[in-house]
Amino acid sequence: MNTMNMRDEPLVYELSRPGRIGCTLPRSDVPEYALPEGLVRTDLDLPELDELTVVRHFTRLSQKNFSIDTEFYPLGSCTMKYNPKANEAAAAHSGWKNLHPLVEPEHAQGALELLWRLQEALQKIGGFAAASLQPAAGAHGEFSGVLMIHAALKDRGELGRKKMLIPDSAHGTNPASCTMAGFVTQTIPSGPDGNIDIAALRAALDDTVAGIMITNPNTLGLFETNIEEICRLVHEAGGYVYGDGANMNALTGVFKPGSSGIDVMHFNLHKTFSTPHGGGGPGAGMIAANEALAPYLPGPVAVKRGESYRLEMPAKSIGQVKAFYGNFGVLVRAYTYLLMTGGNGLRRVAENAVLNANYLKALVEGVYPVPYKRHCMHEFVAKGTIVPGVHTLDIAKRLIDYGFHPPTIYFPLIVQEALMIEPTETESKETLDQYADAMLKIAKEAAEQPELLHDAPHNAPVARLDEVMAARCPILCYRG
Repeated sequence: MNTMNMRDEPLVYELSRPGRIGCTLPRSDVPEYALPEGLVRTDLDLPELDELTVVRHFTRLSQKNFSIDTEFYPLGSCTMKYNPKANEAAAAHSGWKNLHPLVEPEHAQGALELLWRLQEALQKIGGFAAASLQPAAGAHGEFSGVLMIHAALKDRGELGRKKMLIPDSAHGTNPASCTMAGFVTQTIPSGPDGNIDIAALRAALDDTVAGIMITNPNTLGLFETNIEEICRLVHEAGGYVYGDGANMNALTGVFKPGSSGIDVMHFNLHKTFSTPHGGGGPGAGMIAANEALAPYLPGPVAVKRGESYRLEMPAKSIGQVKAFYGNFGVLVRAYTYLLMTGGNGLRRVAENAVLNANYLKALVEGVYPVPYKRHCMHEFVAKGTIVPGVHTLDIAKRLIDYGFHPPTIYFPLIVQEALMIEPTETESKETLDQYADAMLKIAKEAAEQPELLHDAPHNAPVARLDEVMAARCPILCYRG
């Protein structure tokens, strides 16, 4: 590791020196206009830096970051796969990046055609009738889908259906999306096989049920083998089925969720379809629906009329949920990935993602207990209960010293000391072997030198933080 990365990096304000200039602005080519009195500030508290200092500062900061371009990033349920650089080249094309979002449709035919083709491809992959690219993230797609269900129930005159069923193995954002849409949630437990307990589901179904939100594969990394029966039971009770598509990387080209009875579902383009994500964005949580709910999709959506393309609102749309076309640059990247991968390639993506996860699970499950003795899908959940007094957090922090990003920890909540590990299809056998070797060495250290884990990480730019204080008393602004 570069020891220069270990030192504390000053804040940009601390590097500032009066009078230093990093660039010279060109002479204004528009008439000057006096702003109204009272709106003009006499000073502007911005740092004064030369260009070299700025470049070195941000380069050093970037070298402290963990990146999929440098190391293995097995963050469970996040699908931190490699992002092909061809995607970036396509999105950087001047025809895309310089296109003004308010340009008239006749001058944006290429962009509208791309949106239409991407919609068509994704709804076909998922087995749905229509799609919208509006939502900007997975939770945004969830919220949009739940609003669609609410709108459909309103049209049916059944707003008394307020109960949304949430499996205990679902994604954590599902209850929040339901609550924001005005529903109340009821948890459905998992059975001993890690799937939804069908008896508990039957008992919860009544005339107050609006629907169920189901993640498949679930957050245990297990396929819901009873998905068709679940959909049938909910439909017979008058409810809708929302599919959380965050784990679609295990299913592309193999299984179409819409064919199992799911009514509406979001896809995370920033997971399954290889666009960069992390740090809060950018993302794209496009949403697809069957014939019954397609009229309620958020809009506008791209449509083809004859030989031209335009934007239109679906007949009963819940409205616009994102400015303009959604996160257009992300959509260009996802479409590029689809063109490069092709239909057969998407199937290999899913098959290799599942293969890698099961291979890695086999390497470590003799030491790290795996609670459900089944073949997993694209990820698996193990337990960090390997030595008394050593916890999952200790294992995660020690992995940083070995050059690996920690997996998702303490989720799902139904597994004690959970380690959720997702290798993705883009990692080689050699990388998986190295990661497993590090996990096994850490288990040995836990038994022989537990203090190594308690004090980890030792080789990172920042040592272990007081996470309770960071959560309760965060420092959110510069204190000069």
